[in-house]
Amino acid sequence: MAQAAPPRISPFYDPRWRSIAFQLLLCAVIVWLAYSAVTNAAENLARARIASGFDFWNSTAGFDISQHLIPYSAQSTYGRAFWVGLLNTLLVSFLGIVFATIIGFAIGILQLSKNVLVAKLARGYVEVIRNLPLLLQLLFWYNAVLKALPVLRDSISIPGGMLLNNRGLFLPKPIFGPGFEAVPIAFVLGIAGAFGYRHWARRRQALTGQQAPVFAVGVSLILGLPLLALALTGFPVTFDFPEMGRFNIRGGIEILPEFAALLFGLSIYTAAFIAEAVRAGVQSVSHGQTEAAYSLGLRPLPTLRLIVVPQAMRVIVPPLTNQYLNLTKNSSLAVAIGYPDLVQVFTGTVLNQTGQAVEVVAITMAVYLTISLATSGLMNLYNRRIALVER
Repeated sequence: MAQAAPPRISPFYDPRWRSIAFQLLLCAVIVWLAYSAVTNAAENLARARIASGFDFWNSTAGFDISQHLIPYSAQSTYGRAFWVGLLNTLLVSFLGIVFATIIGFAIGILQLSKNVLVAKLARGYVEVIRNLPLLLQLLFWYNAVLKALPVLRDSISIPGGMLLNNRGLFLPKPIFGPGFEAVPIAFVLGIAGAFGYRHWARRRQALTGQQAPVFAVGVSLILGLPLLALALTGFPVTFDFPEMGRFNIRGGIEILPEFAALLFGLSIYTAAFIAEAVRAGVQSVSHGQTEAAYSLGLRPLPTLRLIVVPQAMRVIVPPLTNQYLNLTKNSSLAVAIGYPDLVQVFTGTVLNQTGQAVEVVAITMAVYLTISLATSGLMNLYNRRIALVER
């Protein structure tokens, strides 16, 4: 007897076809909204007689920027001003991430100290800093701390040829002579040698159980090879020291108070959140791991460095990534204290002079999106590397 064919289900009641239809409908709505937004913006720009496009990119900017890592003057283009603002943003974000990570890990571990006073002070730092608005902290560092420094004629002399006043910190400027190019090459070779030695030491320990002085050898290679290159090339480095003038300081490198205030504020504020992530990560590791390490004769510091923190990183990395992203985006508050970051230079001055808000804002949004995606991608790669692999 032939088997009866299964009853046909109407596409409307079929979950598979219905989900495809809903997704196509959603895509159509998104495309229609995007099209409407673009056409509406184009009509409004045409009605207001505002030029559109990116022709302004090669026009003369006509304004100065107080801090620039690449050559720039008032005769440079708006495109050049964009790169100056972007590099300033990347500089303060990178340094802020480095300092916030160092401070955050230190405070996070100190919260678990057996010394009650140290633990309470670390906890107090976290509670106070996390509950104060970042903008208020930036204004405090800029107006209450750095702007309260002595005026130019009363500059504070710091050993090493440095000068400090309310205009900033002036450092000796290194001038590199012929042959100095061997130093960065030696530095790169030192880093490569340190990683190679670390890989060899791990394989040797896995095979024989014998440990090697990885940290000492790595530091010796990274610092020793550049110093050796300096010695062999005759130390081709001279310094241009800042000198006090009548109305200004000549020579040296100037670190603006706006840059210092932004760096201090971002680092200290973000470090408080990183400290909480570190504390939670360390406490997530079973206490039996620590007791086992102590029973093998390990001291507290090696136990923390070799056993507890590597396991805690699996818990620390996800919130740590969020804090890195927050720090980069929070750097846009630089406009409040006058630091020439991307938002202040491009979305502020360039937008006001050109009037092309759509293009300028779109470029700025794309830049921050790219930075965030790149940071998140790198941290996700590291997170996958340290993740537990089940057998």
